[in-house]
Amino acid sequence: MITCFIRYEIDPFAQDDFTTYARNWGQAIPRNGADLIGYFAPHEGSSTTAYGVYNIESLAAYETYRASLKADPLGAENYRFAREKRFILKEDRIFLKNVSAPHAQTVSL
Repeated sequence: MITCFIRYEIDPFAQDDFTTYARNWGQAIPRNGADLIGYFAPHEGSSTTAYGVYNIESLAAYETYRASLKADPLGAENYRFAREKRFILKEDRIFLKNVSAPHAQTVSL
């Protein structure tokens, strides 16, 4: 299992648009094969940094998921909505694995 962290730089005056975008992904992402942890919008501090976080089985599963998401009617609409409204100024994506959980394999030193 890997976790995808998406860091967004958003227009601080378009947080309502980002909220709509996040809620749409809240429906589309799980139905297309990823385990959505959540979307996080600015609350205190930075007014331009937001995150999306979800788990996926592997990078191969991610490729299948992305194709499915683009073909999903709500997914396609959400991509169009973001392009039209232009509230996402920058998007960075990284895949990480959890190495600190109690169930993680122990490494001998």
